[in-house]
Amino acid sequence: MTNTIPVYFKVSVIILGLLGFFFILWLGQSIIVPLTFAGIISILLNPLVNFFMGKGINRIIAITIAITLLIIVVTGIMLFIGSQVSMFSDSWPTIKLKFNALFKETLKWVSETFNVGKSKVNAWINERKAESLNDAGGMIGDTVSTITSMMINLLLIPVYIFLFLFYKPLLLNFTSQIFADDKHKTVAEVLFNTKSLIQNYLVGLLIEMAIVATMNSVALLIIGIDYAIMLGVIGALLNLIPYIGGVVAISLPMLMALITDTPFDAVLVLIAYLIIQIIDNNFLVPKIVASKVKVNALISIIVVLIGGALWGVAGMFLSIPVTAILKVIFDKIPHLKPLGFLIGDTMPPIGKAIFDFREIQARLSPKKKIKVVKTETTEVKVEIKDSEA
Repeated sequence: MTNTIPVYFKVSVIILGLLGFFFILWLGQSIIVPLTFAGIISILLNPLVNFFMGKGINRIIAITIAITLLIIVVTGIMLFIGSQVSMFSDSWPTIKLKFNALFKETLKWVSETFNVGKSKVNAWINERKAESLNDAGGMIGDTVSTITSMMINLLLIPVYIFLFLFYKPLLLNFTSQIFADDKHKTVAEVLFNTKSLIQNYLVGLLIEMAIVATMNSVALLIIGIDYAIMLGVIGALLNLIPYIGGVVAISLPMLMALITDTPFDAVLVLIAYLIIQIIDNNFLVPKIVASKVKVNALISIIVVLIGGALWGVAGMFLSIPVTAILKVIFDKIPHLKPLGFLIGDTMPPIGKAIFDFREIQARLSPKKKIKVVKTETTEVKVEIKDSEA
């Protein structure tokens, strides 16, 4: 006699396990996030380290050179953005005056269009201001805490990268010891596919970001928007956050056009960015990025939202590559292959008979029978009717 575990018990255990897993991710984000970034960047830098070692350079020196080059590139990008932001801050008082004027015009339009008294609108604004002032202390504290955490992570990530690269043989040996010998081939395939996926994905992402930043900046310069290069680069960085970042990237230059120029310029910005998004989504992403990461749009949006809820902006950046790594692992484990298929972007043929309808016959009344009719198209038509006496 075999004891079967009730389905509701299995579902309850799975739900509790997922809740515990996500709670641990949220609770340990200060440790897990920098380690995840460091691990991904280490895989990206590994070919560079191997190149230097192939030239006869000592392993420690090769790792140090690779990390130094990375720091130089990141610092150069940050200095460029900082110089643009500095120029923007010099014009902030003028922009603030124009923004206030635009805000008053908007309130006037709302009051006249929706027949709402100005006193009610002003009262609502004053309430929002009072709430903002009450929350200001907490916001300042959270901002200081976030900046402090970012500074600590910026110092820790290079250290983690160095240690990951230096102890790579130790980590690989440890991985081989925790799996049986007959599983080593599968594990090696997973590690190789993961390494190739991350390297190709990140390189493709950098190329796409550079192209989008150039297109954004050129379009804004042609239209005549102030701080075009800064907004173009920021838009390309935001575009790294799937779907959500693109909306914010369009909103910023449109707002700048409304404040400093005319509504017509804002419309031109919208048209230009929509064209860029069409080029990006239909040509750049499929050819450069999406070909490396097989994650469908539905799962992408869900994991981005989950990543943002768990780890904030860092979670949004990490959500897609982490999900792609999980897909590689799921595809190699028989019991988890359905999850890998769910994450991927391989669509079954439309109209394909996924379930065998004839099996339903046994569950139907003896007076019913099932008939599968093939139509001229790829669709399958199912007819259930009374059987003849």
